Amino acid sequence: MSVIAEIIDTLENKVEKLFSKLKGLEKINQDLKIELTKSAQTIQTQHQEIEALKMQCETLKIANTLLGSDDNKRDTKLKINSLIREIDYCIAQLSD
Repeated sequence: MSVIAEIIDTLENKVEKLFSKLKGLEKINQDLKIELTKSAQTIQTQHQEIEALKMQCETLKIANTLLGSDDNKRDTKLKINSLIREIDYCIAQLSD
């Protein structure tokens, strides 16, 4: 009978250890899920910042072109010609 009692005690100890490991792994899993959510939010925020910076860069390039920088003379001329055509179109519309 004592052999059976020892086997039962050993089994109970092993089950308790398994439950404690399970709780520990569940806690780690929950922590990792929280970290993953935070990382996803950070990535989304950084993506939005990148898009805003790209738009700002494009706006600065256009402003630089309109100011007539030496690097973009051709682009400046094309932009001015485009603006002149738009103004001529508006004047023609007002004349009618």
